[in-house]
Amino acid sequence: MLNELALKLNKTAKEHGWWEAEKPFPEVVALCHSELSEALEEYRDGKGYGEVYFKDGKPEGIPIELADCIIRILDFCGMHGIDIDSAIDAKARYNETRPYRHGGRKA
Repeated sequence: MLNELALKLNKTAKEHGWWEAEKPFPEVVALCHSELSEALEEYRDGKGYGEVYFKDGKPEGIPIELADCIIRILDFCGMHGIDIDSAIDAKARYNETRPYRHGGRKA
């Protein structure tokens, strides 16, 4: 399911020039951070979790910035043939075996 979407997103990114040169992994991670920081700024500006608004025809808001982060992750997975479906399934199944609030952290 996500593997298919990853390939589609990567195709679009390539067609729009975002992979003319290989991006170092730290740069990809930083770009994901920037999208999450933009989501935080929307929150700090008082936007609701589900609020989407348009500025000059471009969608904005917390959901859009979260989507941008997911798109960047899936684009990278598509570019590098990462089986994200299997990775998520493996991690989710492992999480089901973990004890309540494992690690002793508060959050």
